[in-house]
Amino acid sequence: MSKKVIIVGGVAGGASTAARLRRLDESSHIILFERGKYVSYANCGLPYHVGDVIPRRDTLLLQTPESLKSKFNIDVRIQQEVISIDRENKTITVKNLATSQESVESYDTLVLATGSSPIIPNIPGIHSKFIFSLWTVDDADRIRQYIRQNKINDAVIIGGGFIGVEMAENLRQLGMAVSLVEMLNQVMAPFDFEMAQLIHKTLEKNGVSLYLGNGVTSFTETDESILVNLSDGKQLTTRLVILAIGVKPNSDLARSAGLAMNARGGIVVDKALRTSDPNIYAVGDVIEVEDFINKGKTMIPLAGPANKQGRIAANNIAGENDQYQGTQGSAIVKIFDLCAANTGTNEKTLLKNGFVKGKDYEKIIILQNSHASYYPGASPMAIKLLFSTDGNKIFGAQIIGKEGVDKRIDTIGTAIRLGGTIWDLKSLEFAYAPPFSSAKDPVNMAGFVAENVLKSRVFFTEWDIVEHYDPKKTLLLDVREEAECQIYALPEALNIPLGQLRSRLSEIDKEKEIIIFCAMGVRAYNAARILMANGFQNVKVYPGGMKFFRATHYK
Repeated sequence: MSKKVIIVGGVAGGASTAARLRRLDESSHIILFERGKYVSYANCGLPYHVGDVIPRRDTLLLQTPESLKSKFNIDVRIQQEVISIDRENKTITVKNLATSQESVESYDTLVLATGSSPIIPNIPGIHSKFIFSLWTVDDADRIRQYIRQNKINDAVIIGGGFIGVEMAENLRQLGMAVSLVEMLNQVMAPFDFEMAQLIHKTLEKNGVSLYLGNGVTSFTETDESILVNLSDGKQLTTRLVILAIGVKPNSDLARSAGLAMNARGGIVVDKALRTSDPNIYAVGDVIEVEDFINKGKTMIPLAGPANKQGRIAANNIAGENDQYQGTQGSAIVKIFDLCAANTGTNEKTLLKNGFVKGKDYEKIIILQNSHASYYPGASPMAIKLLFSTDGNKIFGAQIIGKEGVDKRIDTIGTAIRLGGTIWDLKSLEFAYAPPFSSAKDPVNMAGFVAENVLKSRVFFTEWDIVEHYDPKKTLLLDVREEAECQIYALPEALNIPLGQLRSRLSEIDKEKEIIIFCAMGVRAYNAARILMANGFQNVKVYPGGMKFFRATHYK
């Protein structure tokens, strides 16, 4: 006997559930209700459509009601909102948004894929005609039309997450003056503060004005523009504000139905993605998930996990026994000529969870070229790796660079998912040719350096040590060539090129802590080994060398 499956919501979670279920079960009656006009679209591409990088709107529309009907025999009903669930009688009430008529549909199995919506905080003046959010195709249409009709040439973006940063790039692409306001002291919260400095540098280099550690107290509308009033007293005047503060789960329907919820409004599900009602599944932004690293409960609104959850829910509805194993939070963002990617947890979260560096975790920051340095076009990437003090667990990684970032973060993310260790990173074998990598790939190098840390062959300082060190107790040693130091150097540092170090050891005070700099870290490590072999007891390397120092201290 065929069953009736109703899916509430399309896009990543709902549409993937419907398509997968049909591939597994030809007989079920599948109905998908979507309150918007578009059942399946690439919402991650919307900032690039606004910026005209993706000029054709139709390329973002992945499936239509007609294509889902013809290809999958799925009954898609757009502009119809499910407004209530009667769990006892296994029915839903649906409102046709075009006619306001209501109807009742029965179900055997219900899937909630209601997604999330932009947060609109209760700030005075926030409902102005000058203020927009970007979350749907309609939102993108409105922003594009408004910019073109009104010849907008400046914008203020509120929020420095993925959408905020992508919108900053794309509005600059249109030639607009862009200011970005973020309440935290950095953009891109998944990255640790020092790594975010590389992003800040790129944003400012490309003309984005940053207002960090600054909240919005109110908006004041005039006839021709709007004033954005900041917590530090500054005022920004513009004709376009983009809100990108974050998202909240669309969980009112589930809450009204009495399903189990968490404190943040996420639907509680088991590993099979069943809610507290065994006849109701939930997937996507609206659900609580397990953090793959620390095994706690969290909410991570990403398209990749939503698609996988839809597939797993469909498998289980079709009678299989599939489980969702948690979300790692792997993500990547393009920021002008830079790529920034992360997987797993960051150091801020480890510290928040009570981890102690040296006791519970270790970290490295290294700079490695994207491919062989002698092949034209090589560019450095900064890699931060967090791992357990026995090396047997990788907690997370952050990588920022111009090219090759994606494949390195995916490699480390795969290692984490498969239970890999830093010892595995050492032994991974990569395809190598000079245009693509080096004989020792940056991921291998991360493993090598992590091993050296765990075996006390090298000790690294913190990235901001220069702001805190005591010159009476510490010596800064720069082992670059004299010509390099003429371009840029720390005035208080002693310069002894690496090739001269063995013959000039007497110039270095053995009683002091020695902090060694070079360009990217390799020569500094070699210098540290020389000093340690010659009886120097307190020798450390500045991570990532002078290039990382300058990137994190660009102001």
